[in-house]
Amino acid sequence: MQLAYSQLSAHLQKGLRSLYVLHGDEPLMQQEAADAIRATARAQGYTERSVHTVSGAHFDWSEVLAAGGSLSLFADKQIVEVRIPTGKPGKEGSTALQQLAVSTQDNDSTLTLVLLPRLDAATRKGAWFGALENLGVLVTIDPIERNALPQWIAQRLQGQGQHVLSGEAGQRTLQFFADRVEGNLLAAHQEIQKLGLLYPPGELTQAQVESAVVNVARYDVFKLSESVLSGQVARVQRMLDGLQAEGEAAVLVHYTIAEDIRAMKRVKDAIAQGKPMPMALREHRVWSPRDRLFERVLPTMSAARLHGLLQAAHQVDGIVKGLKVPDWPTDPWQALQRLAVRFSRFCIVR
Repeated sequence: MQLAYSQLSAHLQKGLRSLYVLHGDEPLMQQEAADAIRATARAQGYTERSVHTVSGAHFDWSEVLAAGGSLSLFADKQIVEVRIPTGKPGKEGSTALQQLAVSTQDNDSTLTLVLLPRLDAATRKGAWFGALENLGVLVTIDPIERNALPQWIAQRLQGQGQHVLSGEAGQRTLQFFADRVEGNLLAAHQEIQKLGLLYPPGELTQAQVESAVVNVARYDVFKLSESVLSGQVARVQRMLDGLQAEGEAAVLVHYTIAEDIRAMKRVKDAIAQGKPMPMALREHRVWSPRDRLFERVLPTMSAARLHGLLQAAHQVDGIVKGLKVPDWPTDPWQALQRLAVRFSRFCIVR
């Protein structure tokens, strides 16, 4: 059984199952989902809890398997929690997890909770994950995308009795908040709680939010790629500043931008040779969500522009590696800014 994070609360109101699997890379939401399951279980008499964190190749899986069949003298029901931070249980763990999934069936004295990071498609096809998914409740925890973050913040503020101004002024406040916490949902949660401590329930002004919320945004190069292809020039500049401040390697940032340019050129050439765009995207391994961005941008991206971007990417590659290039900044991050902004402006579809 599969559930989205937003469906978990309604599911728990209908009753508990004996096996839950949470997987995703958003620590705050995974923590809240696990807390909700534990709270529901405690209310139904699951008074004992054991936690097993899988670490290293020599982890003793027999302890996990034995835990489900052993209750203390003081508990009628228990929670057995298995945490696999790497998402890779290994060969022995794969066998153990399949046995564990089977043992949970019709077991009304033990609730098993498995916590995993976000898994790739190949890992999700493994026998152990299939057993957990087929015999338990799989809760997929997707990250909050940037365009949904202001609304998420507004809902969290509402939950503690606060709200921003109505209309455009309030939206500006929420956008400011989102810019400061993007990519760091746990910090966003903490900043929202801080506002609840600093100010009484009711309306929050932008000045109050600006004075309270610190810049705790975290960015990654994959989100940078999406922003460039979406034509979000201001956000691209902000993300590059953030990546530089966080110590990200300039060579990795360059590779991400250059690879998008190269992929776009390859797909454009394939289309010019008569291949349908969906086929060209698949052949050149442009997967979701990049494929949708490519589909939007490619019809308006000329071959001449792509050729110029390729030349610029080659020049910036030299700068990142310490070479000097005429008419380009010598600082790698300034050169990356110029390349990314130029590419992003070409991706604006009017």
